Amino acid sequence: MKLIVGLGNPEKRYEKTRHNAGFMAIDRLADKFPPGAAPSSRFQGACVETQIGPERCLLLKPLTYMNLSGRSVAEAVRFYKLDPLADLIVLVDDTALDVGQIRVRSAGSAGGHNGLSDIQRALGTEAYPRVRIGVGAKPPVVVLSDWVLSRFREDEEAPLKASLDAASGAVEAFVRDGIDAAMNRFNAPPARERPRNTREGGANEGGSRGEAGPRGGNGGADGPRGPAAGSKIEN
Repeated sequence: MKLIVGLGNPEKRYEKTRHNAGFMAIDRLADKFPPGAAPSSRFQGACVETQIGPERCLLLKPLTYMNLSGRSVAEAVRFYKLDPLADLIVLVDDTALDVGQIRVRSAGSAGGHNGLSDIQRALGTEAYPRVRIGVGAKPPVVVLSDWVLSRFREDEEAPLKASLDAASGAVEAFVRDGIDAAMNRFNAPPARERPRNTREGGANEGGSRGEAGPRGGNGGADGPRGPAAGSKIEN
C-alpha cells in the first residue's frame, strides 16, 4: 500500500486556491487512475483507494485544515503500518517555484509550511517524500496569507495544468520505480528556483505559513463531510 496525500483546506471557499494545489493534484490522480469504489470519510479526511501499476494506493485529502494535516496522515500511516520514507508521498504548494514548475524531494525540512510541519510532528520524522507544486511568489504589495488563499489567474491555468500533470506523473514514477526515479525524471532545473525569503514566513519548501485556521472548539475541522462518488474526491 502506498499513501498519497494532497494538502489543502476544506470548504468551497478554498477550492482552486493556490494553497489547495495538493488537493487539485489528488483530483488529477483520481482522474488518471479511476478508483474502483466511491470515496469515503476515513482518517479525518476524504479518501479513495485505487491501483497504480502493481500497487494499491490510497489517495487522501486531510480535512483537518492545513495546519493540522499531520493528524490525518499519521492516522493512515499507523493503520496501514507504513514506512513514511518508502510508502508515503505528500503533494504540497510552494511559493518558491513558479506556476508550472514542480520539484520532487525524498525528504527535507518543513521550511516554514504549517502543513508539512504538522506532518513532521505527527510522524516524528522529516524523512518522507514530497512533490512541491509551484504556485508563484507573492507580489510585493500582497500579504502572503492572502496570496496563497487567492485563486489562480486565467493566464496561469495552462501552466497549472502542466504542473498538475507533472505531479501526477511524478507520483506514478514514485509508486512504480521509487523516489530516485521520480526525482530524476521530473525535477525542475535548480537554476530556475527562486531564492527563499524566510522573512514574514516567506517562500519556502512547501509553500507558506499563511494558513486557513480551523473552526470549531476542538481546534480542528468541523468533521469530515461524506465525499460524493466520482473521480473527484470531494472535500
